[in-house]
Amino acid sequence: MRLWIMNPLAILADDAGGGLVVEGGRIVELVPAGREPLQTVDERFDASRHVIIPGLINTHHHFFQTLSRAHPKAYNSELFPWLVALYPIWGRLNRDMFRIGARLAMAELLLSGCTTAMDHNYMVFKGLEDATDIEVEEARALGLRATITRGSLSLSQKDGAVPPDHIVQDEETILADSERVLQTYHDTSDGAMTQIALAPCAPFNVSREVMRSSAELADRYDCRLHTHLAETEDEEAFCKATFGYRPIDWLEDCGWLQPRTWLAHGIHFTADDCSKLGHHGVGVCHCATSNAVLASGFCPTLELEAAGSPVGLGVDGSASNDGSNLMEEVRHALMVNRLGYRSADKVTHRDALRWATKGSARCLGRDDIGEIAPGKQADLALFTLDEMRFSGQHDPIAALVHCGATRADRVMVAGIWRVIDGAIPGLDVSALIAEHTAAARIFD
Repeated sequence: MRLWIMNPLAILADDAGGGLVVEGGRIVELVPAGREPLQTVDERFDASRHVIIPGLINTHHHFFQTLSRAHPKAYNSELFPWLVALYPIWGRLNRDMFRIGARLAMAELLLSGCTTAMDHNYMVFKGLEDATDIEVEEARALGLRATITRGSLSLSQKDGAVPPDHIVQDEETILADSERVLQTYHDTSDGAMTQIALAPCAPFNVSREVMRSSAELADRYDCRLHTHLAETEDEEAFCKATFGYRPIDWLEDCGWLQPRTWLAHGIHFTADDCSKLGHHGVGVCHCATSNAVLASGFCPTLELEAAGSPVGLGVDGSASNDGSNLMEEVRHALMVNRLGYRSADKVTHRDALRWATKGSARCLGRDDIGEIAPGKQADLALFTLDEMRFSGQHDPIAALVHCGATRADRVMVAGIWRVIDGAIPGLDVSALIAEHTAAARIFD
C-alpha cells in the first residue's frame, strides 16, 4: 500500500510542498510542490488543512507521576523538599495504579503529536516487580514507539537517602531484572518499536556499583544509559560532600562518560563540563517546564550543542510539569531559552522543533526517526490551524510554536494512523480519565 499524504498547508521538510509517500511503514518519497509521486499510489490523503512535522520524540518522563499532579504537599517546592513530600506518597503505588498512570501519560503524549515515548521509571519494588513489562504492554496497545527504561533506586532512608526503605532494591535484584527485560524486549533493529535503556535514578539514591554494572550491561546488550544529573545546586553540594567531587566527575567515575549516555536536566554545568560532555557525545534532555516549575535553573542548551552534545526535549514527570504534552513543551523550550539567553534570535521555533525531533532521536541513539526524509520511519504529526489562536498567522510552522499548538489532528506511527480527527481510535477517553482520577484519590 502506497499512501500519498498530499499538498500540505506546510511541511517541515525541504522540497516537499507536494507532500510525501508512505509505504511499508517508511517514507519512500518526498513530492515537490506542484508535482505528483514518481510511482503510482494506492491511496491519497488530502493534507491541505494540515501542517506536517516529524513525530515528536520525548526523552524524559515519569509516567506514574500523572497520579500526583498539583499535589498540595509538594507544589511550590524546589526539588529536594518536593521529593521528600512525594516519595512516601508514590510508595503507595500498586500495579493497577501504575498501569492506568502509564496509559494516561502515553495517550496524552500521543495526542500532542508524540510518536516515540520514553519513560524513566524507578518505582520497581515488591508488588510492582513487573513495572517495565506493564509499560511495554501499554505502549504496544496504543501503537506508540517506545524506549522504556529499567530504572532503579538502591539507596534509601536507612542509607541517609530520601526514598522509603520499601521501594528500593539491592544491586543483585536490579541487575538481574535489567538483564531480563533487555533479553525480553530490547530490539536494536532499524524501525524498532520497543527498546530498553538502563536508568539508575540519580547520584543521591543509587550506588556507584549499580551505575558501573549497568554500564557493563549496556555495552553487552547495545542499549542506552540514562540518569538525572546536575539538576540542582543541592545535588552538586551532595556530590562534593559525599564523593569529594562534582556530579560530572561522578558520572565519569561510574564509566558513563560515553556516547551511550543521555542525561536528564543538565542544568548546573560549567563551560568545561559542556566541552567534556560534547567530546564524549553525551546527550542531554532539556526539560524546560519542569526546570521552571521547580525553579531548578537553566540548561545551557546552546553551549552543549556547540560542544557536540545531542540536545533533546522531555516533559519530565507529570508532577513537576503537571502535563504530558510534548508540543506544549516545544513552546516552553523556546520561551525559556529566549529568556535565559536574553535574546530573541539565538533560539528559534525551528531550534525547539529540532530538539524535539532530530535532537531527541540522537539522544536515544536512533537515526531512523526524527525527520521527514526518504528511508526514515513514517512517524508524523499533523496539526490544523483552525482555532482562533492561529487566526492571522503568516508562517504555519512558526505558528505551531508561537501560537501554542497543543493537540494534533492526526498522528502516524510506523505508517499507521494512531490519532484520527484528534482522537485515538478505540480509546474511551472519558472512561480513562474516570479510572485515572479514581486511582489518584489514593494519593489524597
